[in-house]
Amino acid sequence: MTLGEWLAKGEAQLRAGPHPERARRDAEFLLQQATGKSRAWLMAHAEDHFAGCAAIGYAMLLDRRAKGEPIQYITGEAEFYGLPFRVTPAVLIPRPETEHVVARVLELAALLRAPRIADVGTGSGAIAVALATKLTDARIVATDFSAPALEIARENAARNDVAARIRLLRGDLLAPVAAEQFDIIVSNPPYVAEADRATLDIEVREFEPATALYAGGDGLDLYRRLIPQGHATLAPGGWMVLEIGYGQQAPVHALLEQSGFGEIAFAADLQGIARVASARRAARST
Repeated sequence: MTLGEWLAKGEAQLRAGPHPERARRDAEFLLQQATGKSRAWLMAHAEDHFAGCAAIGYAMLLDRRAKGEPIQYITGEAEFYGLPFRVTPAVLIPRPETEHVVARVLELAALLRAPRIADVGTGSGAIAVALATKLTDARIVATDFSAPALEIARENAARNDVAARIRLLRGDLLAPVAAEQFDIIVSNPPYVAEADRATLDIEVREFEPATALYAGGDGLDLYRRLIPQGHATLAPGGWMVLEIGYGQQAPVHALLEQSGFGEIAFAADLQGIARVASARRAARST
């Protein structure tokens, strides 16, 4: 079979999978991965014979994608905030929506000198690494209870030349830094309700780590624990920045108020959904 015939075969196979609308694009991308060639090269050499180990490898990639496995896990690569990240099923795939969280932290950090920042539940390290590349004077610590996730985060910090400026600590939420104080605490915690599991795309439901997705019956379990911890760990006048899910603005606002936060605000993503919550611990009275 030629490269062109393999591409047509791959497209046909993926059209029978869970995402037929992406069949051509995914088939082309996986062929690039299997051959190590650019799309333009493949188009120019469509009549070339394609066989052997490379063809077998392409067939295996197609099989994985046809079952719904995310492209990012198949290739081990994802992009976030314009930076390259390694991802495995041990970590959540970074989403474009989370870039709004980074943007909000950068706004707040611009007002501070050498800000102390904690990224809670760092996963792949996406937020911490993105912040470290922009805030060269920041002191950043990233926590996660998962040892495999921390290994991925450590690799991504090194890959993006910020390993020396991020402390990676294993533990539950803010427990590893309970004796410290921070100017900004940021987190993209699990916020999907268990009841919504069946509604998720197969890519998410069957392949991404459940511990990074689900948070009890209403999706708010982690907020109930993290928000009070954050208030106790923030320096006076410090900020908490959280990613939230669809429909969670009102309950998260209430949880922040109950813990004593003020200046509570929400920012929407590109779909107009409230995605980022930010709130401030009161400054010490004079």
